[in-house]
Amino acid sequence: MAAARTLRLLAEMPLFRHILPMSHHVVLLAYDGLATFEFGLAAEVFGLPRPELSPWYSCAVAAADPPPLRAVGGVRVLVDAGLEALEQADTIIVPGWRGIDTPVPEALVDALVAAHRRGCRLVSLCSGVVVLAAAGVLDGKRAATHWRYAARVGERFPALRVDADVLYVDEGQVLTAAGSAAGLDLLLHIVRQDFGSAVAASVAKRLVIAPFRDGGQAQFVDQPIQPRGAAVARAMEWALTQLVHGPIPVAALARAVHMSPRSFHRKFVAATGQSPADWLTRARVDHARAALEGGPATLQEVSDAAGFGSVDALRHHFQRVLGVSPAAYRRRFRAPAAG
Repeated sequence: MAAARTLRLLAEMPLFRHILPMSHHVVLLAYDGLATFEFGLAAEVFGLPRPELSPWYSCAVAAADPPPLRAVGGVRVLVDAGLEALEQADTIIVPGWRGIDTPVPEALVDALVAAHRRGCRLVSLCSGVVVLAAAGVLDGKRAATHWRYAARVGERFPALRVDADVLYVDEGQVLTAAGSAAGLDLLLHIVRQDFGSAVAASVAKRLVIAPFRDGGQAQFVDQPIQPRGAAVARAMEWALTQLVHGPIPVAALARAVHMSPRSFHRKFVAATGQSPADWLTRARVDHARAALEGGPATLQEVSDAAGFGSVDALRHHFQRVLGVSPAAYRRRFRAPAAG
């Protein structure tokens, strides 16, 4: 691994760009029920010839199951080899998996464990984290996956720490990406590690995407209200009608449902898993994001409608909760004007 890091550092130096004999072999895993989109991302980045960036990766596809392999969308997949191809890989990419609760074949687990022991870099995209977790290579590590799967993955594999917000996690030898398009963020990160920022930017330009994306998964996640307890639910409904009026103390929430502040706070935390103050902040952020998506309101108007009191407060809480600024969120999610 030290030698590989040295080569990567040298590869970033212009003096060595065209003379360094960097050979790096990537193997993409294919399986019956293949996630077509995630597989396509990896094939586009590592399997597409790029003579303008020579030296570049070599790439092969390995089958985890006997043929025929079917992919989402009715596609049939032809592969280069079986699991023996993993023995020659410098990087192995697992592009999703056929089900969060679907068992991972023992032969695949054994092949990944052997690859990990010899220093191979292991990468998962979206639900592919299940495969790496089954191999035990994520034990004690942070991992990313699609926000929809985060809770279930954490339950099934308690030895890993699932981060449901970030786009990807780099734990050195093992790297994991969140859902779908977040795989491109991780794959560009890998190219940046191996060949430097200029080459990663060139690949991103050819893909017509930004070399970096700000924020994490939180900006894409709706937060439904699902409290347990009628009193807490009534208090939340009342609070949502009062956001525009500014601060809402816990005592005011408690009075709305005829409870003492201490008892209400205890029941609120038990019902929602968060404090009233944290929930109110998230409710204000959700109100603001809806306004940013739906119309041309100024940031001051958005702040006033959500009850933040100032644009600075809006920016602070929006960035803290969603990992992206209000202006960047509006650019990304505002509905196009009619006509």
